Amino acid sequence: MAERQSSLSGLTENEAREFHSIFMQSFLGFTAIAVVAHILVWLWRPWL
Repeated sequence: MAERQSSLSGLTENEAREFHSIFMQSFLGFTAIAVVAHILVWLWRPWL
C-alpha cells in the first residue's frame, strides 16, 4: 500500500497549490476593495 505523501498540514502538493491560488485571489480582492474604500472615505473626509 503506497503512502500518500503530504506536508504538516495534511495537504498534497497539488492541493496546497490550489489552496494557495484561491487564498491569493481572495486576499488581492479584499485588498483592492479596502484600497477603494479608503480612497472614497479620503475624498469624503480627508483625515490628514
